[in-house]
Amino acid sequence: MPTRSEVVVAFVIAAPCVADYSCLEACPVGCIRPTPDEPEFDRAEQLYIDSRSCIDCAACVEACPVDAVFDAERIPDRWRHYVGVNRDYFGRGENG
Repeated sequence: MPTRSEVVVAFVIAAPCVADYSCLEACPVGCIRPTPDEPEFDRAEQLYIDSRSCIDCAACVEACPVDAVFDAERIPDRWRHYVGVNRDYFGRGENG
């Protein structure tokens, strides 16, 4: 089993995201971006989970009203490309 530092992405926010920010408010460690304090917040089409600070608590999954947050290993095929979209948002490329 990979160590925490080897896991590239644990949870992913995908296409159904309506940016209602429930997940952002539910996250106990503030790993969902952009936050209201960041300039791109008002222009964001969706939110993104920073896998390096995520503690895998799944609070975001429970909070999402449209079921847009997925465990990266269980994300539906039609939204699997969002794993890369999430990584790219944080500028991490293929290797996290």
